[in-house]
Amino acid sequence: MNKPRLMQGNQACAEGMIAAGVRFFAGYPITPSTEVAEIMAEELPKIGGKFILMEDEIAGMGATIGAALTGVKAITATSGPGFSLKQELIGYGCMAEIPCVVVNVQRMGPSTGLPTSPAQGDVMQARWGTHGDHGIIVLSPGSVKESFDVAVAAVNFAEKYSTPVILLLDEVIGHMRERVELPAAKDVNVVNRKVPTGSPAGYQAYKPGEDGVPTLAPFGTGYYYHVTGLFHNYNGLPVGGGKMTDELVHRLESKLTRAQNDITLYTEDGLEDADVIVLTYGGSSRAAGAAVKAARAQGLKVGLLKLITLWPFPSELVLEKTKHAKTVIVPELNCGQLVGEIERYLGRDKVVSVTRVDGELFKPEEILEPILRAGGAK
Repeated sequence: MNKPRLMQGNQACAEGMIAAGVRFFAGYPITPSTEVAEIMAEELPKIGGKFILMEDEIAGMGATIGAALTGVKAITATSGPGFSLKQELIGYGCMAEIPCVVVNVQRMGPSTGLPTSPAQGDVMQARWGTHGDHGIIVLSPGSVKESFDVAVAAVNFAEKYSTPVILLLDEVIGHMRERVELPAAKDVNVVNRKVPTGSPAGYQAYKPGEDGVPTLAPFGTGYYYHVTGLFHNYNGLPVGGGKMTDELVHRLESKLTRAQNDITLYTEDGLEDADVIVLTYGGSSRAAGAAVKAARAQGLKVGLLKLITLWPFPSELVLEKTKHAKTVIVPELNCGQLVGEIERYLGRDKVVSVTRVDGELFKPEEILEPILRAGGAK
């Protein structure tokens, strides 16, 4: 471990990316994610990396994809309107299976909204913001230390599964400062993408391995293939539909869902005998944890399940961890987004949605109140 430090969530995120091997950043400053870009601009040149300030968010996403195709680990960071602008190229990255990470430090929207206020309003956009059926990995840390750890995981997942990964912070986590102890560089688990080992002759970039993931050669290494946003065959050449298209659509999602156990990150506390469970994520988990602690002080059987992986949605985990609870409370800084997916598996009768959309944080008592109403047994 390194010496303890007082760090901001955005700083921990940037340092986690660098520790995971990121050496390229392209983007455009936007509140409340700008610190990620600032730190990358300062630190990447020191270690042989590249930082490019682009003219807009679309260009930032395009440059990130282009850099990733050369074999470098590449990221961009944005918020709100910028995340919306990136969606078409995120879809391109999904179709062409290009590993990269998009950091979205959420703020109040829609439109310009409240640029400096906390929100969790991009949960469904992160899953379905780009058009068409596609798989996507979305992670959401709930503390400054988690921002580092989850940033490392995001890069590793992008490399391992050859796909864009969305890292959903929120203004609360991005700008909060906490005392953290980061691991030494030698203790950080770093995953690198697969590279072809055979002859360039007969190389098929998009032929999946047993894990459903293709092996894309970095540009400039002697392997030639076509990269396109069109549906394509194993060589990357466009196809006009039919069996190959059907196979690709299903594989883009199944390569992630088949790895659900590896991708699913979460923390839990006191679920063993809980009658009431607060299921939370991101910035809302702070007040949720305090509310659970207060409820336990009153003798109630209450547990906390904090999801870090939001997509692909960890349905089996949620079903298993909540099967003995009579009530599941879901606090969100939106009008209720992830709760719909939770209700899909647990049913509406068991789930209580608690929302706040005024640009302010949850207070613990706002979550404690529905816990008390649910009547956790003493």
